[in-house]
Amino acid sequence: MGKNGSTHTPRKAARIGRAKAGPTLDLERYVPAFVTFIANKLSRSATVFYQKHFGINVTEWRIMSLLAIEPGITASRICHVIGFDKGPVSRTLTMMQARDLIAIETDPRDGRSHSVSLTPKGRAIHDEVIVAALERERRLLSCLRKEEREILIDLLRRVHANLGAVTSQTEP
Repeated sequence: MGKNGSTHTPRKAARIGRAKAGPTLDLERYVPAFVTFIANKLSRSATVFYQKHFGINVTEWRIMSLLAIEPGITASRICHVIGFDKGPVSRTLTMMQARDLIAIETDPRDGRSHSVSLTPKGRAIHDEVIVAALERERRLLSCLRKEEREILIDLLRRVHANLGAVTSQTEP
């Protein structure tokens, strides 16, 4: 037994705390990590900025921007486009409705379906935020030449379209 009553010797304790060396990711080249890190940092800074200047968070902004493009869409469509689960989207929609940013209406032909639209107040906030959002994008991409920005957008579209290669149920 060790001095402090432990059954582990210092050498054994060191071995317990360390895993055998094996393969590691190159975080400068592993695309899923890179995309996640960029998205997390952009989302966090956007939430701070949008909350401070407009009183909304980044999830609310994503929903508002989608509703400006597709007025009257369903919550399931919102989930599909932005890639969020139903629960967080539903909670966000409820909070947005309570703040009069959106209107949720039951489809008269199908009482189970609801359409979501921006209210005039929501549209006004959207129209203010979009100016700031586009400026943030401009500053983010300012390190790229115009043709590089177009290539980046094309590559991101192609990767987005190929997500099924890793999100399908049949993946090994």
